[in-house]
Amino acid sequence: MSNEFKFTIKRVSFDENYHPSDKTRLTTNFANLARGASRQENLRNTLNMMNNRFNDLAHWDNPKADRYSIELEIISVDIDIEGNGETFPTIEILQTYIVDHQKNQRIEGIVGNSFSSYVRDYDFSVLLPAHNKDQTQFSIPENYGDLHGKIFKSLLNSEIYQNHFKKPPVICLSVSTTKTYHQTTNQHPILGVEYRQDAYSLTDEYFAKMGLQVRYFMPKNSVAPLAFYFSGDLLSDYTDLELISTISTMESFQKIYRPEIYNANAAAGQVYQPSLKYQDYSLTRIVYDREERSQLAVKQGKWTEEKFIKPYRNILEQWAANCVL
Repeated sequence: MSNEFKFTIKRVSFDENYHPSDKTRLTTNFANLARGASRQENLRNTLNMMNNRFNDLAHWDNPKADRYSIELEIISVDIDIEGNGETFPTIEILQTYIVDHQKNQRIEGIVGNSFSSYVRDYDFSVLLPAHNKDQTQFSIPENYGDLHGKIFKSLLNSEIYQNHFKKPPVICLSVSTTKTYHQTTNQHPILGVEYRQDAYSLTDEYFAKMGLQVRYFMPKNSVAPLAFYFSGDLLSDYTDLELISTISTMESFQKIYRPEIYNANAAAGQVYQPSLKYQDYSLTRIVYDREERSQLAVKQGKWTEEKFIKPYRNILEQWAANCVL
């Protein structure tokens, strides 16, 4: 069997006029903000946060802190399993662009940033709870994350990805509330102070199946480290402006979604244990329903099971067993 399924890529601008498509996961960062009565104000405020943070980090030759602005595209990847034109929405990521108003240039930033996947919803919200339902001790199902990881690596190896994007993706997520992070003496001029942890989180291990390693950095004027998932060399493969585009985009989302961690009123110390029970934090002016998001993840995981996992189980299992990446 071929190691390749057919992927298609669609691009949609993420701006104050953005409306989620029918195929967009409703738990996705950007889709959450684009619903309800406050949708346009949410989007405008979010983009302003990103622009302000970008200019804060890209402060050289930028005396008025207004030289740059961020533009975002939502990259939706669909997969055709049987080669018959019927597709399933697989992955959504973000592409950043940097507008340099001084030079009148639009510079391509990093692809990745946010990461959304229906199969990951299935793995975390359906398969994992079902596996642990009657167990006294938490455990991971056999081959957990293998299929998802191989689909992701197959996408990165595909001609369509390499035709659309110049560099491998960088995914930037929140640190885990189940782990403790220790500050190191390593400091990067853009990414900031590096943190390390003694053991990987379930998310870290899941992303490792996707071929991505992780490092944790707390940029200047941040209050908590971010988790950066990448292949290659995070510190030398990307320019300063590219890294700033990812930090400013994803830190803004995290301030909205996890204000207890990323909008806390005190910065992480040398030993840091993230917690969503922390009370000393500030709220942004952006409306977001976190409880609804967790409920939707379960619904979307079950939908994935019915529309993708069950109908294509035999094909997917055979493909995963034979796929070498």
